[in-house]
Amino acid sequence: MQGYLRADGRKGIRNVVLVTYLVECAHHVARSIVSQTASDDVQLIGFPGCYPNEYSLNIMEKLCTHPNVAAVLIVSLGCEGFNREQLKNTIEASGRQVETLVIQQAGGTKRTIDAGLQNIKQLQKSAALFEQVSMDVSELVVGTICGGSDGTSGISANPAVGYCFDQLIEQQATCIFEETGELIGCEQIMADRAITPELGIEIMKSVEKAEQYYTVMGYGSFAPGNAEGGLTTQEEKSMGAYAKSGSSKIHGLIKPGDIPTQGGLYLMDVVPDGDPLFGFPNIVDSAEIVEMIASGSHLILFTTGRGSVVGSAISPVIKVCANPETYQMLANDMDVNAGKVIKGQATVQEVGKEIYDNVIQVANGEPSKSEALGHQEFVLTYKQFEAIGPSCLPTVR
Repeated sequence: MQGYLRADGRKGIRNVVLVTYLVECAHHVARSIVSQTASDDVQLIGFPGCYPNEYSLNIMEKLCTHPNVAAVLIVSLGCEGFNREQLKNTIEASGRQVETLVIQQAGGTKRTIDAGLQNIKQLQKSAALFEQVSMDVSELVVGTICGGSDGTSGISANPAVGYCFDQLIEQQATCIFEETGELIGCEQIMADRAITPELGIEIMKSVEKAEQYYTVMGYGSFAPGNAEGGLTTQEEKSMGAYAKSGSSKIHGLIKPGDIPTQGGLYLMDVVPDGDPLFGFPNIVDSAEIVEMIASGSHLILFTTGRGSVVGSAISPVIKVCANPETYQMLANDMDVNAGKVIKGQATVQEVGKEIYDNVIQVANGEPSKSEALGHQEFVLTYKQFEAIGPSCLPTVR
């Protein structure tokens, strides 16, 4: 594989120029700059809120310095609460070129768009200077989530992703799974897989927190579509989601934006700390994808039974379809047909190997289906987290 070498030593599989807005009031201007640039390598992210929030600042810093990102244009209205200067300083310190446009100072919509288009030309030249070097599988970070799950997800796509994870981890890659709200009932099994007893205790606590959080919210992570697709209980859904983690030891517990420092399997705790202040932990799958990318994921494995068409800015999304009927309906959106397991046409291991090969191909530059179709969804909302403790990232192997 070839990767774009960044100043911190990490390597990217894409060389994206980001345009990021810092409040919804600047969204239209930022989007207009991206659309008029008409390049798949110029992508849009942003935060809609006007009030400051440490979590959103941290996620934006991690995204703008992600290894797949080469340069950044910040678009600000001018009076929002987002810490614009800290974001700019963080990007500059990472060795990337960054430009800032403040709409209230630049003369409004049209003048800011015109200035932004000129900025993009310079940022693209800056991006082109990043050297491509050899990249090993051990340097890959791969995340996985499931969305639109049904009765086939836990039988075909999810265990096949787990098999792929085991192959990647054998080669010292970093793999991340999450959705603690969908792992309720699996906490003891995961704790038994923890590399230290102390980490096992932290994993137990994270799932207990998720259960308490969803209880307060009055609605579990179980959608009507899950039931229509044949899932009958939260426990059944949890065991299916758990299958994505494979069989490797769990090496750490991270929160959104935490970046693992060495290869292995990591559980991401996406449920906020403290009392529920901002609603449900993640309002849609795209918000979960963003959090995994903020923790360094070069690409995302997305399993689905009912069907989903989403992709993401910054990192490619590879779709693994669990249900053969869904695959037949949405074949142009799906990268891997795990429904072959349901049909008896392939084993879980064979599909897992196909997913692994797909990971390598996409990491080598081949576009995933969602990339080729132009999907670049992005959602970032308010949250709050406390720092992880030392037991969450044990140094033993």
